[in-house]
Order: sequence, then structure tokens, then C-alpha cells
Amino acid sequence: MRAPHRLLALAVGALSVAAATVPETFTATASATTDVASGSLPFSVTITRYASADERETVMQAVRAGGTALRTALARLDDAGFIQLGERRTSIKYAGERATGSGRLVTVVAAEPILFLRGGVAAPPRPTGAEVTVAMLVVQDAGDGLGELAPAATVGVDAHGALLIEDYGPTVIWLKGLVREK
Repeated sequence: MRAPHRLLALAVGALSVAAATVPETFTATASATTDVASGSLPFSVTITRYASADERETVMQAVRAGGTALRTALARLDDAGFIQLGERRTSIKYAGERATGSGRLVTVVAAEPILFLRGGVAAPPRPTGAEVTVAMLVVQDAGDGLGELAPAATVGVDAHGALLIEDYGPTVIWLKGLVREK
């Protein structure tokens, strides 16, 4: 059984400013499996703009500040697109990308959680601190990519400046068959 939280460490560069052509849409199947249940939903993210250097710095200052500072900073930003998980559509407030050896890492953040999983079942109460949604998309130049969705998370930094994403859910929600729509 997994602990109720998991930590993902990323280089701070994952929030780097990008020069991608927008708008762009990525689609995948969001799937999760626990000891109790499993399920999947259609997932898409449409990015209408990537963050400026100033927006990136504002977001990083808020992450370093902790508490509700990130959610507050994100709420002040213009929409950057939306995440669609099943029938639920949530505005993206931050979109960033950086090059990888075979494509790009696209990171999107919404100023609110999309849903909470408890034992593989959607749970209504929001835990303290799970203020945002984070999706990380590994977009390949050729073939399908893969991603991960933290639909209720807190974000911080460690002593080395690496981003830490603590997901409220009991399991990883994988974004399988990730493709950029043409």
C-alpha cells in the first residue's frame, strides 16, 4: 500500500519559459490503479499561452514562500488554457516547458484541485494544503509521450532548489498515450 502522499522532485528548469507555438492541445488517457479500485478517464490539456519570465519568477517566489502563496499568485494570473479530465474543465494559470533529449517537458498548473482520490475512489473533502493541480507532460518528438497528473497537490522546493510536488492521492495518475493534437 502506498503512503497517502508521494513526492516528485523536478529541476526548477521544468518551469522554464518556452517558445512553443500556441494554442496547442495534448490528449491522453488518465489512469490510476490501487489495491481497491482502478479506472481511467479521457484527459486533455489546451495551452493558449506560455508563461513569461516575470510570471515564472512570481510563481517561483510563491512556491518558496509556501502555504497558500502559490494558489494566491496563480489566481492573479490570466488563464493559460485549460485541463479537461472527463467532464470537468479547469483553467490553467501557469504553463511552462523545457527541452529534453527527445522532446519537451511541459508543466501546467491550475489554481485549484481537480479531484481528490482516497483509496482509488473520488473523495469530496479537500485536505489542508492540497491547493493546486499539476500535470507534467513528457512530449516526444516521435511517438506517444507519457505524463503524470497530481490533481490535488502542494508544491515546494527542497534545499537544493528542486521542485517538490506532494500529491494528496494514494497512487500515481498516469497520462498514457500522450500525443499533441495536430
